[in-house]
Amino acid sequence: GPDNRYLLPASALLGASLLLLADAVARTIVAPAELPIGIVTAIAGAPFFLWILLRKRGVVDL
Repeated sequence: GPDNRYLLPASALLGASLLLLADAVARTIVAPAELPIGIVTAIAGAPFFLWILLRKRGVVDL
């Protein structure tokens, strides 16, 4: 199986980096106000989730 000694820290670092990036986008996209970070992560994550879903069903061949 996968080596969790590398998988868990890498996942934590990648997740933290993505949330920091989403927070920076949420603070700057609507300058005087603040956009909820959930909206930014949903906009970024929905196409990725749909791509995974369609790939599993054999609709997308990438």
